[in-house]
Amino acid sequence: MSLAWRGGRVMVASGCGGTGRELAAYADLAGLDFVTRSITLDPRPGSPGPRIAETPSGLVNAIGLQNPGLEHFLATELPWLVRAGARVHVSIVGSTLGEHADLARRLSRAPGVSGLEVNLSAPDQAGEGLFETREPFHAASVVAAVRREFSDDRPVLAKLRLDPSRAVETSRLVHEAGATAVVLGNALSAAMPDGRPGGLTGPAVAPVALRCVRDVCAVLPDLPVVAAGGVASPDDARRFLAAGAVAVQVGTALLHDPTTVARIAEALSRGET
Repeated sequence: MSLAWRGGRVMVASGCGGTGRELAAYADLAGLDFVTRSITLDPRPGSPGPRIAETPSGLVNAIGLQNPGLEHFLATELPWLVRAGARVHVSIVGSTLGEHADLARRLSRAPGVSGLEVNLSAPDQAGEGLFETREPFHAASVVAAVRREFSDDRPVLAKLRLDPSRAVETSRLVHEAGATAVVLGNALSAAMPDGRPGGLTGPAVAPVALRCVRDVCAVLPDLPVVAAGGVASPDDARRFLAAGAVAVQVGTALLHDPTTVARIAEALSRGET
């Protein structure tokens, strides 16, 4: 399939727009590229509280991939997003290759799914009981399993961890396995104040994300790259776009100001600062 990017330049990052209902009061979802929270086959209750702690330049979170499971998502959350007019990219994650394939197969038949985002970058994969993708070939095996089951006319985005030493290698392998684009990146492994594993997001990770984006775009210029990590203003978005990204995802900033994604999209469309 063609690697031409067909999405918008600004997307809602996985998990940061809630179910969509929470964001709808602050942004018109019609035509917006909305990535859902990561969906698993079975419901997950998530981690015990507290789940979020502020740091000097971002947030540390330990959400535990809370979600209602695929059946509930298909029955309630997906139809609402489709009615709201969002371009819905379903984030998926699993503990085995078979689970990833099953998720892709069932979502391929679901009306209104614009694409998938395969979460290959959870900060604590082993602790969450997920299929570990720290090795690039493991990440590629997940993408291959998903691509075989998901229709070729819709994109599969591979969301990769922020690892400058392996960003290019992993991006190349997931691309060869069928990823339409890569998303760089997700939370950096960190710890909550009580020592529990967590993930660091927000402005603190932006320089690492920018390095990964720059390196991948330089070596793999034909692979669309979506940048994520500390995007909170039009200037942040332009910095990533100038490095070669085709789009950005807005995440942590929405927890502080839920109008951020709408403001950035409007500013970019008008050429404003």
